[in-house]
Amino acid sequence: MQPKQLWSLLLSRILPKLLGLPGILLKKFRKEGVMELDAAALPELPQDVLMDIFGTLEVPDLIRAGSVCSSWHATYKCLLDLRQYKQPQTPCLFYTCESAGSNVGFLYSLKENRSYKLTLPEPPIRSRLLIGSSNGWLITADERSELHLVNPITGEQVALPSVITIEHVKPIFDASGTIRMYELSYQTPPDLFDLGDLRDELYFKAFVFPDPSTTGSYIVVLIHEPYSRLSFARPGDDKWTWVGQGSQYKDCTYVDGLLYTVNYSGEIDAFDFTASPVKMTVIMKELKYPVCENMYIIQAPWGDLLHVWRTIDVPPNAPPWVPGKCMVETLKIQVHKVDLEAKQRVEINRLQCDSVLFLGHNDSLCLSTQVHPELKSNHAYFTDDFKELTVLLKNCMRDMGVMDLENSVKKEIVSQIWSNWPCPTWITPNLMKLNQAFNR
Repeated sequence: MQPKQLWSLLLSRILPKLLGLPGILLKKFRKEGVMELDAAALPELPQDVLMDIFGTLEVPDLIRAGSVCSSWHATYKCLLDLRQYKQPQTPCLFYTCESAGSNVGFLYSLKENRSYKLTLPEPPIRSRLLIGSSNGWLITADERSELHLVNPITGEQVALPSVITIEHVKPIFDASGTIRMYELSYQTPPDLFDLGDLRDELYFKAFVFPDPSTTGSYIVVLIHEPYSRLSFARPGDDKWTWVGQGSQYKDCTYVDGLLYTVNYSGEIDAFDFTASPVKMTVIMKELKYPVCENMYIIQAPWGDLLHVWRTIDVPPNAPPWVPGKCMVETLKIQVHKVDLEAKQRVEINRLQCDSVLFLGHNDSLCLSTQVHPELKSNHAYFTDDFKELTVLLKNCMRDMGVMDLENSVKKEIVSQIWSNWPCPTWITPNLMKLNQAFNR
């Protein structure tokens, strides 16, 4: 049988059966009512052909395929081990639910309009603060304010360098030599925090970026107090490296070896992490007046840098405050193209390539609906990332939805299925393992 015929057979006869399974055969993607598939009735397909086909599937379907029979599972493993699985993924909403247990998380698939239940490693996910989501990894702070990367799909967990190695953080020991409190010393006198309270004050947002200087490696970037500055760490590091330049950062993105950042005033900076010390260049000067509460910097599929403004406020004619109900919400999202040559921001009303935005504690994304046709073009999918609400008001309803960028009309993503804390966030599923860990 020719490869073309095998493709046709798989696509017309096997995949419809496979993808139509009501249950997922991998333990992490479990659901009652799993049907049995007769593996013996499936034709033996060459592994290279199967790898080509598997490489076109998104993560849930790929995991289903890898669970059908031993030969398909071997192909699935080979695809991942060789790092040949690079299929673009549709972001999912990661959330928890109190009734499901403290170690359970969920992924709500926008593509399939359904949720997947995941059991996550200790410490319990519901005891952690979520401060970021990048390339399939959650960045979490535990009850001692220590940071961990967690891949909710694979269950892999990586401990990041200790919080006491962050600039301005010092441990306070008791008589037995156990850390009792933390000192945050960016003002006089220094502030003292209990182990679980420092995370609420210290962390704003974190990112996991592929490191182009080393194949399979990565770099973790942290926006933190004092003054929302930057620190970073690479695999093998036993401490955080403080950048010490710039301040009041809201978001960043890594493009061709440069870290682009945007701060509260709209200033856009570029950091060269290959230089020693790190070199900072101001790309766009700050705006005359702060124009919104949150800002984002995003690389678009067509290559431009986008500067996104998100206005969060109490809506006009809002009813009186009700306990548990969010008083502020996203009112407007504006998108500007960053013209690096002219040093100007140019407002655009419609995204090219029928694109869509994902905003929140995730790495800010601009995706093409030509690649992800199930998404709404020229819309922004957003979750709550306004620190004053997500941290201080943990039980308030979250500011989440889908906004039409042309007319600012909003719709809900789905009827509320999540707990309000940890705050739900977007995550792009990723099955790849990290090559190296950090030192503690």
